[in-house]
Amino acid sequence: MSHCARVEGHCGRCEGELPFAFTMAFQPIVDIREARVTTFEALVRGPQGESAWSVLSQVTGDLLYRFDQACRVRAIELASRLGMRQNLSINFLPNAVYEPEACIQATLEVCRRVGWPTERLVFEFTETERVTDRRHLHRIIESYRSMGFTTALDDFGNGYANLDLLTDLKPDRLKVDRELVMGCDRDPRRQALIQAVKGLGDDLGLLLIGEGVETREEALWLARLGITRQQGYYFARPAVESLGGDLGPLLRELRDESEGVRQRRAAPAARG
Repeated sequence: MSHCARVEGHCGRCEGELPFAFTMAFQPIVDIREARVTTFEALVRGPQGESAWSVLSQVTGDLLYRFDQACRVRAIELASRLGMRQNLSINFLPNAVYEPEACIQATLEVCRRVGWPTERLVFEFTETERVTDRRHLHRIIESYRSMGFTTALDDFGNGYANLDLLTDLKPDRLKVDRELVMGCDRDPRRQALIQAVKGLGDDLGLLLIGEGVETREEALWLARLGITRQQGYYFARPAVESLGGDLGPLLRELRDESEGVRQRRAAPAARG
């Protein structure tokens, strides 16, 4: 890991204008048991709502650190402007963080400026390449936790975001990847794997979130297993510079349906 470029409160890598424009879309993370939206994940988009790739394809190596910082700032500014009252989840690249305490300063500054409580920030990390400096990632997570932030391991069960990362990393949340969630209501193999992940999460004290939920059946199966925190197109697609519509009626309906099945299953055992 190279040295930090922050000198006298300024960073040569992270500050300055980007040569392209971008904005953020927000997708809700819901809790079916509580029938409410708990968090919004900020997802990068082009200035007119173009795909994330249209922006990410312009991020060269020398712009990586500046882009990471700009995404954090833009997400917090927009969340504040939209009146978001839920938690805000922001993705970050571990390789774009040199010194956690130094690289977080722009985030803290924008939080102070717009009045965003730092305890309502969640930082998600994922690994598209195998982690080569596990100690550095561990230090980022521990530093963020000491500052009052929540951390989440994204895409668990796909690519490099797998069991070995949990041997010495201690995120607060685990986001179960769409590859496991897809068709979980009817696929015994996926069910067995998700049940194992649920047990692992319970043992390690991790809050699980089911990602990529696209059908009512998937949502209900996960909720009945106890994975009530969920995210996916079934609830809402990412909305550009918007928090989307009211999910209350749908979530209350799902809560009542999932709890009704659990109660009916428990009744014979209670009578026995």
